[in-house]
Amino acid sequence: METFRVSVDKEPVMEETILVGDDLMMGPPSPIIPPEIASHVLEGVELCDGILRNLFLCLQINDIEPFCQDEIALYRQCAEKRDNELRQRLQQSERTLGSSMPLDEAKARAAQLQSDITTLERRMILASGIEGMEGFRQRWSLHGNLEDTRFFLSYVSSYMKTIHAMFYHACTFL
Repeated sequence: METFRVSVDKEPVMEETILVGDDLMMGPPSPIIPPEIASHVLEGVELCDGILRNLFLCLQINDIEPFCQDEIALYRQCAEKRDNELRQRLQQSERTLGSSMPLDEAKARAAQLQSDITTLERRMILASGIEGMEGFRQRWSLHGNLEDTRFFLSYVSSYMKTIHAMFYHACTFL
């Protein structure tokens, strides 16, 4: 986002904000959806592909971002709404999956998620050595994926604690 101060003949200074493509990278990145649940999670969600097509067309015609402010703003709003909805659906799917799987599968799922977290943390360390915009993009994307994976692990872990507590209490009454 670039802010310009504009002064016209001793009039008070007004500021104009011009959105640029990098403004689309505010907030967390779009969540990664596992292929096995993609059809369920994506069902009925506005994917913003028409708005994105219009943005690309505007950029192709005008060649610079200041002439595509409406398209950038519309896509940003649509993408934020889409990503929030997808994240909620993913969390609900993880809750449902976690509460319905046997304890052994939950342990395997927790181990897989922990392994994914370790891999993402290592990739984050490597990305911290990359300078400039490319480094920022990689760290931004990795951070979002890392946060989502940690969130999913917390669901599986809380489910396993609940199962363990129920088993422990059941054994004490026998």
